[in-house]
Order: sequence, then C-alpha cells, then structure tokens
Amino acid sequence: MEIFLRGRVPWEAGPNLKEMTDEVGIDMDRFVEAIGANKSDMEMASEFGVSEKTIESLREHFFRKGLGTTVGQD
Repeated sequence: MEIFLRGRVPWEAGPNLKEMTDEVGIDMDRFVEAIGANKSDMEMASEFGVSEKTIESLREHFFRKGLGTTVGQD
C-alpha cells in the first residue's frame, strides 16, 4: 500500500513587521536600528512620533516573531 503525504505549504500568521511599521508610518530599517542601539520605548516613541504603546507592540512582535510571520513547511 502506497501512502501519499500532503505537502504542508507555508502560510502567513498575521502581518509581518514591515507591514506593521508601514501602517504606523515608521521606517522598518530605522526601527530595527533603534532596537539595536538599545533605545527605550520612550526614546523611540519620541523619535518616530508614535505612542510608547505602539513601540511596545512593535518591539514585542520583533522579539517574538522576527521580521516575518511565515510558518509551516513543505
């Protein structure tokens, strides 16, 4: 008996960091550089003209999911 396994195609599990930063008007590369420079949420919020809560959310996404949100395998 021959068994065929279905391929598990990768899929997106929500927006990626680029989409999220674009949505709030932040350049993703500058955002990542600011994280690398160990800037605080308050410093980044002031620099990018958004709330600290927005920075906190973006930072959490970055550390939990990285730049992208592709999951699955084939």
